[in-house]
Amino acid sequence: MTGRNIRLRRVYDPHEPEADGVRVLVDRLWPRGLSKEAAAVDEWPKAVTPSGELRKWFHGGGSAEEFRRRYEAELAEPGAGAELERLRAMAGAGPVTLLTAVRDPASSHAAILAEHLAD
Repeated sequence: MTGRNIRLRRVYDPHEPEADGVRVLVDRLWPRGLSKEAAAVDEWPKAVTPSGELRKWFHGGGSAEEFRRRYEAELAEPGAGAELERLRAMAGAGPVTLLTAVRDPASSHAAILAEHLAD
């Protein structure tokens, strides 16, 4: 859980309609082995997900600190800025749950995105 009505969860966790609010997938790729119905995703704003190039770089051995720097640079781009504002507005109206397939959402790009939404 983070501030300002923003939660972090794994997309594979069961949907909690009362607590989740708007469910936003923040991964560039659709999660393996999960149907759209089971995921119950409301939004998939790819402009705020890490680029394919950044993902490949990180999985090739990039550092977490440099990943953060590069991802924050991507979030500063105009297309991402508009989506960030839209997601902030959603969070201002009620709960928003950022969904990711990673095992530990609190130490992933989703946590970095949540920080930017809380600003």
